[in-house]
Amino acid sequence: MQDPEKIHGRTLRALGCVGRSPVLRKMTAALYGAPDLPVELLGLRFPNPVGLAAGMDKAACAAPAWQALGFGCCELGTVTWHAQPGNPPPRLARAIPDEAVVNSMGFNNPGASALAEVLAQLKKNGRWPRHPVGINLGKSKITPLNAAPEDYANSFRVLRPYADYFVVNVSSPNTPNLRQLQDKSALDEILAALLENNSGPAPVPVLVKVAPDLSFTALDEILALAAPPKLAGIVATNTTITRPDTPDPRLRQVYAMPGGLSGRPLRQRSTEVIRHLFRQSRGAVPIIGVGGISDAADAWEKITAGASLVQIYTSLVYRGPGVVGEIVCGLQERLREGGFTRLRDAVGSAAA
Repeated sequence: MQDPEKIHGRTLRALGCVGRSPVLRKMTAALYGAPDLPVELLGLRFPNPVGLAAGMDKAACAAPAWQALGFGCCELGTVTWHAQPGNPPPRLARAIPDEAVVNSMGFNNPGASALAEVLAQLKKNGRWPRHPVGINLGKSKITPLNAAPEDYANSFRVLRPYADYFVVNVSSPNTPNLRQLQDKSALDEILAALLENNSGPAPVPVLVKVAPDLSFTALDEILALAAPPKLAGIVATNTTITRPDTPDPRLRQVYAMPGGLSGRPLRQRSTEVIRHLFRQSRGAVPIIGVGGISDAADAWEKITAGASLVQIYTSLVYRGPGVVGEIVCGLQERLREGGFTRLRDAVGSAAA
């Protein structure tokens, strides 16, 4: 079996070629593009509600290509202030029967300044995506927890001109002690540091990505921070450190690896978190739902639980490049069947 990380690298390089060629982008869009299903959220217009989750394209290698694949937005990163190689390999494995992935990548990325240079060139060369572009920010591994606010703020400062929204990642299980920053007071300090660099007539929306392993009480504490201008919304959820039970010895071997689990086994818990956040906020806090979305039924489950947008990653690995269009078409059908005229009317409709 081929190394999943090498496959990932080859895929990004191929998509990078697509992104550099107008002809290839047009051909890709003709094959895999998604119909319009517009969503207005965070002061932005998304052509459809299915976005690319962070972790797939950390260095913006394929940023112009994601729209051609039908995505309504792409979230680049996770990026840190300091460039870092991440954890030693092997650090990525597929649990194929469960359509799941375990990763312990450890925020491998070229650093915020290098990413800013890439994004500046995309704008200069006219290859900037027409859909919203988010940037996911993490803490550098070498930065101590008490210096985390400055670390996040440094990345935010250099990348602010290139992001339509930011996501503060304090929930990855692959950077030592990072999840301690989900504590309300620690997170508040990070958000305050970003706010100092987010002034002006058009502040960039800032969201936080939460772990599925948090208790509802801990989620409520984070929810208490969810009010502009500090926090514009919540991304629910990141990968999980829990593992499903399985009699399959090959799966047990994969699940014994350290790191975060994504894919189908995460679907139920991520939906539970979304539903709780929607109920507790009475729908006032925008939620981006991610975790175990493989088809339109899964996306619809997230939306009716309270998510205004959804993101995918692992299903792109298992279902291929046509998955976005399939999900958006399926959502259109469910809207018609449910008698909804707009997607926002369906958000949280099953959360009561």
